[in-house]
Amino acid sequence: MRTFLLTRIAAVALLIGGIHPAFAQVVPVPAPDTTRKYANPAGVSSPEKAQWYKSKLFRATVIPAALITYGAITAQGNAGINRQNREFVRKQFRPVNSMIDNTVIFLPYLELGAVALAGVESRDDRLNTLLIIAKGEAIMLASVYAVKFLSREIRPDGSNNQSFPSGHTAQAFLAASIVHTEFRDKSQWYGVGAYTIASSVAALRMINDKHWQSDVVAGAGFGILSAHLAYLSHRNRWGRKSIGRGIGLAPAYFGSGASGMTVTWRATR
Repeated sequence: MRTFLLTRIAAVALLIGGIHPAFAQVVPVPAPDTTRKYANPAGVSSPEKAQWYKSKLFRATVIPAALITYGAITAQGNAGINRQNREFVRKQFRPVNSMIDNTVIFLPYLELGAVALAGVESRDDRLNTLLIIAKGEAIMLASVYAVKFLSREIRPDGSNNQSFPSGHTAQAFLAASIVHTEFRDKSQWYGVGAYTIASSVAALRMINDKHWQSDVVAGAGFGILSAHLAYLSHRNRWGRKSIGRGIGLAPAYFGSGASGMTVTWRATR
């Protein structure tokens, strides 16, 4: 009996000795750090910051900024590349009626209205498109005429000192850029047609000896930039309502060299 008890006690001692090291190896878990528990309550990692060259602002301004910069650098009047291009144009072309310049600048808007009336759905409804046009026109006119006043560049024909940049070219490229933005998801050819018209305006201004090459290049930049800034700053959207789809616009000629735009509105439910 005594031997049996000693054997049992020895077995229990060995069992405890084998279990003890296992408990001794357990590492206590440290308490969680609560000092930053409110830094990110949702527990969602913050998105990586987009590269600056991928931002909408950079992509919208890089091309027009390059055009304006080139025009400003080469704006030397009767010197350098401006004189050479003027001599080349005068040898190749004869001046045409300047009234054509005043009419062709609105042809991209005519394309915009014609394509919309044909049933092609634009990016924005009629009302928002008109708001973007109005905003783009305001930006373009303010910037172009401010620079004209500050630069005081003499025109090639010497008529006045409002040469840089070309307002006609800026107007045409503003309209072309809006056409391209509104219909590029449907077909790129709408934009190609509008930019072809705008480029012809720039060529006509040089053929008629009203602008240097630097003027029309910078004018194109101001027009494109004005359209892009109008879209970037446009947040006043009400959706594609029928009232917006009932609005149309078209260029008009009022005689005596005066041209403009007409707006029509058709009430719909």
